[in-house]
Amino acid sequence: MKRLVIIIFSLFFVQSAIASQGQDLNQTMKNMGHAYKQAMEATEAQEINRHLDTMLSLLQQSKQHHFKTDVKAESLQGLDKVAGVINEAQSLLAQKQIQQAKHLLKEVDVLRKDYHKLHEPPGFWELLFGK
Repeated sequence: MKRLVIIIFSLFFVQSAIASQGQDLNQTMKNMGHAYKQAMEATEAQEINRHLDTMLSLLQQSKQHHFKTDVKAESLQGLDKVAGVINEAQSLLAQKQIQQAKHLLKEVDVLRKDYHKLHEPPGFWELLFGK
């Protein structure tokens, strides 16, 4: 009986740690979305760059999270693509091409939608019958 209690508590703590990591990633992504929105609303190249630097920092934090094995490679690939778009936008901003940079940054939202599909929770029927 004592072993059963220990096993149950162990499973509870493991599950709590996994849920906490998911929440951390979720919060990081929300912060990234906020920085993206601020960058798109900004009018000065320097201000946009500041928000893009924040996004790059948050991207690096996101890469440290533990992704599910079946989507890890694709998730990291998506984060790299977003970083590439941000770097291109920063190059445009260095040349004072603000509108072109903002137009390019719209790709970030497209990538977000594509890669967030990987992390959607399974639906009822998928839980019931599998994939």
